[in-house]
Amino acid sequence: MASREAGTAGTLAADLCGWIDRLFPDAERGERLKRALCERFGDDVRAVDTGVCGEMETVARDFSRHVELEYVAAGTLVPDTDPPGWPPPDPREVQLRAGSVGAVARRPDGVGVLALDGLDGVHIAAPYLEAAFALLRGARGVVLDLRRNGGGDPGTMTLVLDWLLGGEPTHVCDVIYRDRTRQWWTTGRLAELALPRETPVSVLVSERTFSSGEGLAYHLQCRRRARIVGQRTPGAADHITPVNVSGHVRALLPEARVRDAVTGANWEGTGVVPDLPCEPADTLTVATDALSAG
Repeated sequence: MASREAGTAGTLAADLCGWIDRLFPDAERGERLKRALCERFGDDVRAVDTGVCGEMETVARDFSRHVELEYVAAGTLVPDTDPPGWPPPDPREVQLRAGSVGAVARRPDGVGVLALDGLDGVHIAAPYLEAAFALLRGARGVVLDLRRNGGGDPGTMTLVLDWLLGGEPTHVCDVIYRDRTRQWWTTGRLAELALPRETPVSVLVSERTFSSGEGLAYHLQCRRRARIVGQRTPGAADHITPVNVSGHVRALLPEARVRDAVTGANWEGTGVVPDLPCEPADTLTVATDALSAG
């Protein structure tokens, strides 16, 4: 049972609105989110618990798919006065999962398959990815499997784009914060590891492809470098940061939005729409057949 020391739903909504004022990258969208929270929870005197947090997430996802609230019953969190940023990744954990390279294979028909299940920090993940790129050199076509990719470091996303786009440095996107904009570019420095532009590429996506994992598929689709195969993705494009809102609630809140350099838009709310929609069981077969279709 929730403790009254956790505060009320109305108090939590007010605290979240304060952080939205400070962080939310799109002022108009942030104002609409604040209004929705205040209208639903402003006078709510229920004690905060897991259920209340879940209700607030549901309301917030009409405005950003990335808002998450975690209830900590023990009340041991230290509330933040400023966003603390993300803690550095544990190198050993990234090494144990090989930079989230789930599998890399060369099939007898000459097709290469790379399952990339996350986007770990590029400074640790790069050697594993580059080893996978080397194993796929000379493939007649490549299937990039992002069906379990929950996102992560945009630097690692850009490294994969470097491999698939090749050529000169390419402006991928802008990440727009309240007070600054960060540009992301490929480097054009992968040399012989870069996949030739004539090599066809299929990208597998699903309802579990999320955040920067969706971004990788979106940026390739916009540049007509790959056919996207599978199911529509959830549509989480905002960049987020962790914040301890109270002693009982840890939140992941948007602090930046993405603007693709080609479309001027992103996949927030809409998801990445497959070029070749299909049932989950058929995804790999459809993607492989698409490589031969040209």
